[in-house]
Amino acid sequence: MIKKVGFFRSIHVKFVLIYVLLILVAMQIIGVYFVKQLEETLRTNFQTSLKARVNLLAYNIVEEMKKERTPEDPTLEDDIKKILRDFEAGDISEVRVIEGRSLKILGTSQQNNQGVVGQRTTELRIKQSMVLEEDQSAIKIDRQTGHRIWVLSTPIKSGKKVIGSIDLVAKIENVFEQMKTINGIFATGTAIALSITALLGILLAQTITRPIADMKKQALAMAKGNFSRKVKVYGYDEIGTLAITFNNLTKKLQEAQAMTEGERRKLSSVLSYMTDGVIATDRKGRVILINEPAAEMLNVSRETVLTQPIVSLLGLDDTNSFEDLLEEKDSLILDYSTKKERYFLRANFSVIQKETGFVNGLIAVLHDITDQEKIDVERREFVANVSHELRTPLTTMRSYLEALADGAWQDAEIAPNFLEVTRTETERMIRLVNDLLQLSKMDSTDYRLSMEWVNFVDFYHRIIDRFEMSKEQNVSFKRMLPVNKIFVEIDEDKMTQVLYNIISNALKYSPEGGQVTFSMKEEEDKIIVSVSDQGVGIPKENIGKIFDRFYRVDKARTRKLGGTGLGLAIAMEMVKAHGGAIWASSKEGKGTKISFSLPYERSEEDEWL
Repeated sequence: MIKKVGFFRSIHVKFVLIYVLLILVAMQIIGVYFVKQLEETLRTNFQTSLKARVNLLAYNIVEEMKKERTPEDPTLEDDIKKILRDFEAGDISEVRVIEGRSLKILGTSQQNNQGVVGQRTTELRIKQSMVLEEDQSAIKIDRQTGHRIWVLSTPIKSGKKVIGSIDLVAKIENVFEQMKTINGIFATGTAIALSITALLGILLAQTITRPIADMKKQALAMAKGNFSRKVKVYGYDEIGTLAITFNNLTKKLQEAQAMTEGERRKLSSVLSYMTDGVIATDRKGRVILINEPAAEMLNVSRETVLTQPIVSLLGLDDTNSFEDLLEEKDSLILDYSTKKERYFLRANFSVIQKETGFVNGLIAVLHDITDQEKIDVERREFVANVSHELRTPLTTMRSYLEALADGAWQDAEIAPNFLEVTRTETERMIRLVNDLLQLSKMDSTDYRLSMEWVNFVDFYHRIIDRFEMSKEQNVSFKRMLPVNKIFVEIDEDKMTQVLYNIISNALKYSPEGGQVTFSMKEEEDKIIVSVSDQGVGIPKENIGKIFDRFYRVDKARTRKLGGTGLGLAIAMEMVKAHGGAIWASSKEGKGTKISFSLPYERSEEDEWL
């Protein structure tokens, strides 16, 4: 299914955005250059105008300083004060005249600051202007007003000799205010221009995107199987030619679809009703068809595996190439087993060939043979285990019976020992056969339990008491059982056998002086019964196998103790028959804990109480 194009991903919006951004970038480049040049021009004109006035003032000051004065004439300071009074202007804050040798201030244009006349100046730029004999200027911030000011120190020369300096402080903030106003006008013009550009871009984009939108609708209709619509041709440019081509394509597809629909229906019907998995490839081994059973067997999505190489899909990259599969005459067994479960498939291959003999593809048919393989493996393991379990006691019995037949029966000391061993091995075979018969009955479909309500706490205590009285090892028992009555519906005989098998195992593997712990707890809908020992424990990799038939962690020690390897398997089957579950937990060197659950209803308990 084609997703709807987002607003910001549509070509319409992209076209308008690109159009507007191009105009914006162009205007910004022009604006930055224009504003920078205009600011430079205004500032230069302002400074040039003031410098011209300062130069004129310097000429007048030189004339006054060179004039010979009589006692009746005004002093130099008075003449300079008069000249500076005429020099006042709105854009000039203050002008000072400084004498060269003494750095004494001869006059200032500020009427309210005449107290500085006659004082020495400490301004560094004034000294620099006279020493370097050139103008010293800078733009600074007025601490009182916060506005920008322009300071200028110009040396006063008489011939080639510097006789003083003029220090000017001018208000240049007006220049920057003018630039701020110009920037505002430019920003407003830019916004208006962009708005108009956006509107024109939308109109222009519509003329381009409208035919494309029509073709998109036609493509969506074609995807749904509707070939009757046609794209409207708005002109005979490149997009118009594309629309005409699209209409011709629609017509061709409609004809091809009508021809292939019948064949597709036939093939789809056959594949849908097949229980086997079917995979078809092209001549390069890429998957072009896979039915639902095959996708389920391989646990893949039908859409994602199309065009994928079949050798990769089947996991045969390391062992087979596509050419090997084309020449494969026998079926292949595909093993997808994991540590948790077994899974096998059988694959049969058939080559698709044209009449000329040219290979056009490959058909693979998959069969699930997991159950068959599992049965074969279990059958082989069962036969091997039973044979081994029976061969050991029979071999022992034959050896001792041959010895007795050769005359050992006449030896009063040896004969009873040989007969005792023979009897023990016979009982061992009888236990093995009985366990096998028990498992066979539980595997049959007509297996029945004689269920009755039993106070499981008392029942558990009785089983523990029986073992405590008959135990031969130096092992202590610890009981952690509830004091209240808990009634559970069980087959008492079968559950006795379950606990007997579990506790027997715990005692067998408990060390001298060890402890066996019996516990029980009730939960919402079940009870948990546990038996823990302090034996050597079970390796982590073997913990999940102890309920398998004939499985032993330590085979030599188990046979020495007389075990058949079926006790926990029988316990598991009986617990499952009661609707419960059984599991084990263990730490090597610390012991093993076998637990099982049984269904429990509190309402039934209340009735018994």
